[in-house]
Amino acid sequence: MKIDLSRAGKRFNREWVFRNTSINFTSNKKYAITGINGSGKSTLLQCIGNMIRLNEGTISYSIASKTINPESTSQYISFSAPYLELIEEMTLSEFFLFHQKFKPITGHRSLDDIIEEIQLSSSKHKQIRDFSSGMKQRVRLAQAIFSEVPIVLLDEPCSNLDQQGIELYKNLVMNYSNDRIIIISSNDQQEYSFCDEVFSMNDFKSSLVRSFHHDNG
Repeated sequence: MKIDLSRAGKRFNREWVFRNTSINFTSNKKYAITGINGSGKSTLLQCIGNMIRLNEGTISYSIASKTINPESTSQYISFSAPYLELIEEMTLSEFFLFHQKFKPITGHRSLDDIIEEIQLSSSKHKQIRDFSSGMKQRVRLAQAIFSEVPIVLLDEPCSNLDQQGIELYKNLVMNYSNDRIIIISSNDQQEYSFCDEVFSMNDFKSSLVRSFHHDNG
């Protein structure tokens, strides 16, 4: 699997978040996008996931040199973020069964195995509305990591997790990252210390300065 961004740019109204950004992502590697709050790292991650449209430049996806239609990318991508809503009226078991209808579970794991691995077996018949914020974040991570997809995007993955949850997150990423592209958006080093490559939003902001002088030259 490969993702190519070429001279990509995103703006809201007249303010550019990033511009002239070219990055390549390939399978079997873990990447991090870092930056302070408000730097645009979540926006860039959502653009990579084709959830937000670029204003300029291109993004392409390919498998074995075969280009994927952008309209079909959702079946290749899973996404986790603390701001994503869960279906709280469902029990944990019901939620994973529902999710499985859209994306199969990786490695043919049983739902009970997954629930046990995220240490929520005692709560599998409870409604998600009764979960703590940390328990909900474990569910979001499991939904993304255990989906049978080649691209996993994780935005601030350790939000609301205690130390035990953070260790669980690290184990999940390390154990289920083979042959995948893992991209993590974070400003917390413990969330991405194991990544193969780290990109800073500051690098893409420097492109804005060059673009500004060019546009106003």
